[in-house]
Amino acid sequence: MSERLWWQDGVVYQIYPRSFMDSNSDGVGDLEGIRQRLDHLAWLGIDAVWLSPISPSPMADFGYDVADYCDVEPLFGDLAGFDRLQDEARQRGIRLILDWVPNHTSDQHAWFQESRSGRSSPKRDWYVWRNPKPDGSPPNNWQSVFGGGAWEWDEASGQSYLHSFLKEQPDLDWRNPEVVEAMHDVLRFWLDRGVGGFRIDVIHKIAKDPELRDNPLHESGHPGYLGQRHVHDENHPDTQEYLRGIRRVLNEYDARMTVGEVFIVDPKVAASYYVNGEGLHLAFNFAFLRAPWSADTFREETEAFEAALPGGCWPDLVLSNHDVPRHASRYDDPVLGEARARVAATMLLTLRGTPFLYYGEEIGMRNVAIPDDQILDPVGIHIHPAVGRDGERTPMQWSGGNGAGFSDETPWLPIGPDSDERNVEAQRDDPASLLCLYRDLLALRRTTPALHRGDYRSLDAPEDVFAFERRADASRVLVALNFSGGERRVKLGASTVRGGLRTVHGTPLPERTDEIHLAPSEAAVLVVDALD
Repeated sequence: MSERLWWQDGVVYQIYPRSFMDSNSDGVGDLEGIRQRLDHLAWLGIDAVWLSPISPSPMADFGYDVADYCDVEPLFGDLAGFDRLQDEARQRGIRLILDWVPNHTSDQHAWFQESRSGRSSPKRDWYVWRNPKPDGSPPNNWQSVFGGGAWEWDEASGQSYLHSFLKEQPDLDWRNPEVVEAMHDVLRFWLDRGVGGFRIDVIHKIAKDPELRDNPLHESGHPGYLGQRHVHDENHPDTQEYLRGIRRVLNEYDARMTVGEVFIVDPKVAASYYVNGEGLHLAFNFAFLRAPWSADTFREETEAFEAALPGGCWPDLVLSNHDVPRHASRYDDPVLGEARARVAATMLLTLRGTPFLYYGEEIGMRNVAIPDDQILDPVGIHIHPAVGRDGERTPMQWSGGNGAGFSDETPWLPIGPDSDERNVEAQRDDPASLLCLYRDLLALRRTTPALHRGDYRSLDAPEDVFAFERRADASRVLVALNFSGGERRVKLGASTVRGGLRTVHGTPLPERTDEIHLAPSEAAVLVVDALD
């Protein structure tokens, strides 16, 4: 990776299309709404946008049940609208990354409809169909992530099909070369339209044990999916060859990328999906995302992922997405919540790797409590309301008042109760706001080689402080993050400070780094002389 690329130097912003901007007053966000808000992303300094699924879908899992990989869901717009969005994004220096769901389709997809038509169907073996056991029980003990068994009985053909998630999401059989070819053609369809790359959904599940053996039970004795050790239904060694094939398709095009959802909280496993530069370009490090509010833990997770990466590969950084509670809520505190959000932003945008921001993160949006009778997420419906994901998917808060600038009509999910105070309009002209801190961090990162491409080295620091150095040739930056509720004095060596920023607005930068005073939950980013 000697040649730097946009997906290494840049910052990616995830948009959940249903919740970003409603342009046609139906209470649901759409592509035209995103186009209307491109200037916000350009002003912020974003380099690429990852769109959660926009393909036609019955919405059993809000787009992760794909009915047609090569079109746009009418609720969001059409292909012409997508092309217009991409053209105008490109004019602003922003690339689009699409969500690709290769493990399963909707049961309404034409492929599955054909497969389900009978055992002699030419697409029967595009999906995983099996006979029941002699006693009539399912083919094996695999469980659905969304609750219940992973096999659905089909009375008409006398077999069951595999579904790792909802029964409306049948798993494709990647051991069939025709499936592989068809999915590669899907990638080419969008790459030919100019997309910058793909976020790949549950990539660790596309290869299963060919013998479909039972998973051993977990020692915890937990019922369902969590009660098994998933040695046969995910993370199979054959996944590596499928990754190489996907990478070969991407290599047919200039400067395209993939980032994989390897939802296994083990940095060594996530790093293995890079396949020594022949697999994914990036793989999300969920151990970092799930870390508690602790300087030591974030340091350990950072260095564990760095150590696990194959030589020459590049890490990424993420703290929030559409599947986990927003980090401003996870790390909230009655006194220091706002300050912690600033420290988190600073860490995310100064560590080595490609940062992924989740819409609303830049204004500190929190999870919204969803009344039980308004829960829409299948996880909240099928497992338990407490684990539902609706709370992190609520509409973007653009302004105060009814609809928060998102829609003129009742939105598909409730607006946050703090929207009158916590919104883009209120923060944009306030230099002390979290939004302006994000913008300042992005600008500093873009103009400072050490921050967007430099090496990483941790530094000795007092308890509850995460300190590190970033260096690229003559560019050098020192970062100190105070995770504690008390003041800290940090010694970072004898360097002269030439620039940077602090998260407590108005606090002047020190002249030197011999000893820096940090307020409770404060961070400092210091651009220093390279030779000190």
